[in-house]
This record gives sequence, C-alpha cells and structure tokens, in this order.
Amino acid sequence: MKLKFINIILITLLIFNIIPISICLALEDESNSSKVDYSSDEVKKEFKDLLENLFAQRNAAIVSADTELLKGFYDLDIKVSLWAYESEAKKTQYLINWSEKQAVKFKDIKSIVRIRKVAEKEPNLYGVICDVATDFNYYYIDSPETINHFRLGTNHYLNLKKQEDKYIITKEWYTDPFADSLELKNLKSEEIKEYILNQNSPEYTPSEKIQNAIDYAHKYCGVSEDEEFTFKYNSNYKDHNPDGGDCANFASQILFEGGEFKKNSAWNYAGKAGTKAWLNAQGFKNYMVNSGRASYIAKGSYEQIYKAAFNMRPGDFVAYEKKGRITHVSTVTGFDSKGYPLVTCHNTNRLLVPYDLGWSNDNIKFHLIHVHY
Repeated sequence: MKLKFINIILITLLIFNIIPISICLALEDESNSSKVDYSSDEVKKEFKDLLENLFAQRNAAIVSADTELLKGFYDLDIKVSLWAYESEAKKTQYLINWSEKQAVKFKDIKSIVRIRKVAEKEPNLYGVICDVATDFNYYYIDSPETINHFRLGTNHYLNLKKQEDKYIITKEWYTDPFADSLELKNLKSEEIKEYILNQNSPEYTPSEKIQNAIDYAHKYCGVSEDEEFTFKYNSNYKDHNPDGGDCANFASQILFEGGEFKKNSAWNYAGKAGTKAWLNAQGFKNYMVNSGRASYIAKGSYEQIYKAAFNMRPGDFVAYEKKGRITHVSTVTGFDSKGYPLVTCHNTNRLLVPYDLGWSNDNIKFHLIHVHY
C-alpha cells in the first residue's frame, strides 16, 4: 500500500512538471526491489533498435495527424499507461495545431536513441532510461520543395512490456519540451498564416563574433548534429538543470565563449558557480538590458510580437514570461525558409527550433531582445 501511494505521488508530480526526472528515477529505484542495472553493449544495442523503431511508429502519428495511431503503443487498461497515452495524444494534437497556425506540414520525424540503463524488472517487463534526439523536417504549404529542420532533446524513463511479438509502454516519464504550453487559444490563425507565408528569409551575413556564438550554441546544445557532441554539454560548466534550469547558464556561455563578452562582478561564472545575472533567466534578461549590452525589440503576447520577431537576428535572444516572471531564455541561431527565427537552448534541449514552439499559451509573454555584439 505504501509503495502504491509513493508511485501515485511521483506520477502526479511528474504530470504537473513539479520535480525533475533525475529525482523521480532516484525515488523509483528506492521504491522498487529491483534497481536499474548497467547493461552490456549488446543489450543496449538491442533496446536502442527497439526504441528507435517504436518512436518511428509513434512519430508517424504526428506526420499523419492521427492521434488514434498512438493507442497501439500503450496498455490502456493500466492507469499509468493510459495517462502516458493521454499525455502523448495531447502533445501530438498540439503539434498538429501549431503546424496549422504556422502554415507548415511535417514531412517526417526521426528519433535517435542513446540507452543509458536497462533492467529486467520482472519476466518480460523492462525498465529503460534513455536520451532521445528527435529531428523534425517540415515545409511551408506554398513551398513543399523547401525542407526546414529542427531538433528536440528529451530524456525518458520507460517500462516496456513484451506481449507476444511486440513491446508496449506501460509507463513513461520524460522531460517535456511542451510542458509550458499545450494550447493555442484565440489566435487569428488565418491572419498569422497569411503573414508568415508572405515573408522571406533575409540576406544576412553574421560577424565573426556572432558566427562563433552560433557555432558554440550548436556544438553544446545537448542535441548537436555533430555525433561527437550529440548528447553532451560543455564539461567546463556545471549542468544546472537539477538546480532548476540551465537555460540562462547556456545563454551566458554563448555570449562569453562564442561572442567574447567579458565577465564582470555582476555577470560572472567561476568554479562551477555563477552570479544571478549569469544563471537566472530573470536576472540574465534584466542584466543584459539594464547594462546596455542588449535592448528591446518588442514585448507582449504572441499576436502582439510575431511580426516584430522577423526583425530578430542570430545572437539575439527570446525571454519567456509566465505569471510576471521570466522563466526561460533561448538564443536565436538561425532562420527557416520564411525568415522565422529559430532558437537554440538548454533545459529541454533545442537546436534551431521555431521560437514559439512549446510557448503558445495565451498567458505567456515574449521579450524579444537584441544583443549588442
């Protein structure tokens, strides 16, 4: 009874994104008699292939815009599996809604898996911890020949149950890139769609400093397309995700390591620790603007700023406000074929992702900030 109560509390906290997956995994280990074991390379390869195939089929549900296809991957008679399905269906529907607003269609979605641990919890039931990098390829409806691309990173803990000749998901927790926004309410989608379709990617050549900042961001974002760095951060810095988030730390690194911004007493990092202006999203935004190192382009809801966003350039950043506080920052590192700003960041790792994807709720305000290199 006690174990059942602990699991219910864990699942509830995860659903509302209150505790990070690392804590959940530790508690899960505490509450199960069978701990997750390190696995041989052969076993990891077997489960890597298995999960990449499973995710490929699940990704097809997004491409086909059919959430019913998801049901086959879950045991809907098990409550936690049903919750996992319902959560995944909601996220899939969000992506479908976002693509409608954006006037795009997904061409294909592919996931790369790195297995960290595998354990047999009981006969035919396996616990798996893995990192996933998922590539999204999309095109605008008026130019299907031009393919755009972004990558999202997620960390998963799954229970997989073997049933006859297939595996189904009986439990799934993962870092959710859309946890902050799963709704698109009251947007004038047709007006937005028409405006976006009428844009073109600007002719732009970055300065050497800005190019170095872009290169640093793409190398250490945690989902680099360079296989050597796909699941890596810069080891010279502490990963502050377990402390509440690493987004400002990474944005600061981009400016310092790539853009050659000099540290000072207010904005500083040393010995795996940093000042509030370096590590905190609100502190970082305030410092950059108040110090004169950056200035505002626009601020407001998505409908209020989406036109101004086309004035952003690589090296600038977007700060996201919820309930009066800046909770996240992302650095612009490119454009898609319509000149739509693409951001790269930590927390849930992103590489060249449309800046509003996952930040669409009507209670979110965008701060578009131009950085003076």
